[in-house]
Amino acid sequence: MLHIVDDEAVVRDALTWLATSRAIPARAYESGTQLLAQIGKGDFDADGDCVLLDVRMPDMNGVAVFDQLLARGLAQRMPVIFLTGHGDVPMAVDTLKRGAFDFFEKPFNDNQLMDRVQEALVNSRRAGETAAVHARLATLSSREREVLDLILAGKMNKVVADELGISMRTVEVHRAHIFDKMQVKTAVELAGLLK
Repeated sequence: MLHIVDDEAVVRDALTWLATSRAIPARAYESGTQLLAQIGKGDFDADGDCVLLDVRMPDMNGVAVFDQLLARGLAQRMPVIFLTGHGDVPMAVDTLKRGAFDFFEKPFNDNQLMDRVQEALVNSRRAGETAAVHARLATLSSREREVLDLILAGKMNKVVADELGISMRTVEVHRAHIFDKMQVKTAVELAGLLK
């Protein structure tokens, strides 16, 4: 989902049209506070999210909105591309150093902007997948984590049982729970997920 934040309706409409012409779903907001309220609901798109953010807006400027996204830990999950007609080099450098995905000056090249949006969506999707894996890892018990580490080291159930001082049947049960929680069917799939 492309989140377009600009106080000018004509810009929001044009950017929405550009996005939909590339089959990118878009949602437009006339202020940064509207965007922050929406993402406060934790609604993320499985195909990724990207924010096109105007720098100059009346209630909360784009840099302040970006600061809020950073404070909430969302800059990786929702890459920000700044759009401005009034930017300067120090502002662009500062936001890029702090994690903005890109910085475009108005007027911009439509194709270049949409290409960067698509790249940002790919990055967002990857960040979402990584976050999901970490969330599943967090559901493992400490014993399951120990078994997981030994499975990833390529050890057989009997060796895992001997090293942990538990029965082989207990290892099998832990292994089944790990595969279930991590949503994999094989140790190879598990290793690929965690590489």
